[in-house]
Amino acid sequence: MSLGDEREGSGGYGGTGQTRTRLPDSGGDVYGGARRGGRSSSRSLVTVVGVVVVLIAAIAFANRGGDDSPSKSTSGDKPVTSPTAASGKTPVGSGFARDSQGAQSAAANYAVALGSAEMFNTDRRHEIVNAVYAPDVAAARQSDLDKAYSSEQFLTNIGLKSDGSAPSGQTFVSRVIPVGSKATSANASTATVEVWYTSLFGLSGSGSTNPVSEAWYTTTYQLRWVGNDWKVTDFQQKDGPVPVGRDQRASTADDMTKAIEEYGGFTYAR
Repeated sequence: MSLGDEREGSGGYGGTGQTRTRLPDSGGDVYGGARRGGRSSSRSLVTVVGVVVVLIAAIAFANRGGDDSPSKSTSGDKPVTSPTAASGKTPVGSGFARDSQGAQSAAANYAVALGSAEMFNTDRRHEIVNAVYAPDVAAARQSDLDKAYSSEQFLTNIGLKSDGSAPSGQTFVSRVIPVGSKATSANASTATVEVWYTSLFGLSGSGSTNPVSEAWYTTTYQLRWVGNDWKVTDFQQKDGPVPVGRDQRASTADDMTKAIEEYGGFTYAR
């Protein structure tokens, strides 16, 4: 990996069919009056691009080593480690280990990069795709993504200008936050990894007609070991699992914008 240092489920989880969100007091609308009309159509487009999109070629984060099974306690008073807990080894500086955990580390970071706002910038998108995908599929993927991201209808539906930038006074948000991962198969040459994640997508700022909202997905990545690193060859995305939403008040446009500007994202390790 050499990139430098560097979306709504069809139903509620557990059969609820819905989640609850308490809106601000300003007329009951998110961001002081902005409506979500047309959101479903834009969300479907975002889903297509969003997973086709899922990454931030960020610092090749660390593989933590070891296998996928829970680590066994060496002492009677030490609890058995959860299979999703970090092992505690110092992260490596670049690349991913050629094992199951390395494949999971790669997939989680690739999801962050492909789902980032940087994918809406042509130069950064090309860098990300070339770093994430296997060489024999990168060119075709690049062409598909260029067409999707240059579509005026797509950009208009999500509230962006024709060059992919946010309107004046608004901040574009596109982030993927992995919650967990698992390798359903892995050997020295190929791996299949599922990444469960939540995403934040929309425009923060007064007057936004596409307020920042969350969605939940699981993406299955097909990976191949190429050039001493894991590379994506294909993927499939599905909605959920979607947790039940808590009865929390949605933040104001100013609070959301401030949070996006002040809190940076993460890279992930297994």
